[in-house]
Amino acid sequence: MHRVIVDCAMYRGGRRVPGPEDFSEALAQARATGDAYLWIGLYEPTAAEFDLVTSEFGLHPLSVEDALKAHQRPKLEAYDDSLFLVLKTIVYDEEAAGISSGELMVFLGDAFVVTVRHGEGNPLTEVRSRLEGHPEVLRHGPGAVMYAVSDAVVDQYVLVADQLQMDLEELEAAVFAPRGNSDVGSVAARIYAFKRQVLEFRRATAPLLEPMQRLSGGVTPFIDPAARPYLRDVSDHLTRANDHVDGLDRLLSDILGANLAQMGVQQNDDMRKISAWAAMIAIPTMIAGIYGMNFRHMPELDQVWGYPLALAAMAVACLGLHRFFKRRGWL
Repeated sequence: MHRVIVDCAMYRGGRRVPGPEDFSEALAQARATGDAYLWIGLYEPTAAEFDLVTSEFGLHPLSVEDALKAHQRPKLEAYDDSLFLVLKTIVYDEEAAGISSGELMVFLGDAFVVTVRHGEGNPLTEVRSRLEGHPEVLRHGPGAVMYAVSDAVVDQYVLVADQLQMDLEELEAAVFAPRGNSDVGSVAARIYAFKRQVLEFRRATAPLLEPMQRLSGGVTPFIDPAARPYLRDVSDHLTRANDHVDGLDRLLSDILGANLAQMGVQQNDDMRKISAWAAMIAIPTMIAGIYGMNFRHMPELDQVWGYPLALAAMAVACLGLHRFFKRRGWL
C-alpha cells in the first residue's frame, strides 16, 4: 500500500495534526474525536491494494469499481455512507501542442476523504500544500477538500482553454494565409485534429456542470453548509470554462467552413485553368486534324505557303485565347 498511498494525514480545526501511521487507526481516532477527518491520496491502485481501503471506509462496490476501471464520465453519486465524485483532468502538452486527459475520483464520507488519481495530470501535492496554508477553509471538513480538488481541476481547465485559444488563433492565421495547393489538405487535417481535442475537452467540462451545481446548491450529505460558497465559486469558474469551450467549438466550425470554401474556390480556379489550356490546345488540334485527313482534293495542299500558314493560324489563335483568358483571370 505504501506504493500507491501518496499521502495520509489527519486534520483537526483546519490544521494538520499527528496521527497513527496506520490509516485504520487514524480513521478510528478521527471519528472518536468528532471534529477531525482523514485525507488519503492514492495513485492508480490495483483491486488488491484498494480492498483494504474499501473495507475500512465502507465504500460502495459500484463506486469502487468505477474508481479502479477509470474511463468514467464526470458525475456525482450519493450513497448511504459516502459521496463519490468523478473528475476528468486535462493537461496541455506544449511539445505536442495538444491535450491529454486523466481522471480523479473523490470519496467523501464521515470523517474521511479518499482521492484516487489516474494519469499524470493534476497531481494533488500542490493542492494539499496550498489548502494546508488556509486553515479557515480546511476547518469546514471533508467538503473543503472536495472544493480544493475540484477547484484545482477547473482552474486547469481555464489555463488549457487559454492555450487552445492561442493555438486556434495560429490555426486561423494559417487558414487565411496565402498558400500553395499542397497545403490545403494539411490545414484541413490540422483543423479536424484540433476539433477532436476540443471534443475531448468538452467531455471533461460539460458533464461536470450538473454535479457542481448539486454540490453548491442543494442539500448534499457530508458537505458542511459553510463550504457551499466555495463550491459555488468553482461552479461559476466551470460555467466560464464551458462557455469558453463552446466559443472555441463555434469558431473552429467557422474556420472549418472557411477552409472548405477556400478549397472549393481553389478547385474552381484549377478547373478554369485546365479549361483554358484545353481550349488553347483544341485550336491547333482541330487544324492539325483537318489537314491530317487523307483526301486527294484539299485546298492549300499544293501551295508553298500552306504549311507555314497553318502553323501561323495555330499560333495566332492560341495567343488570342491566352490573352482573352488572362484578362478574365482564368490564367
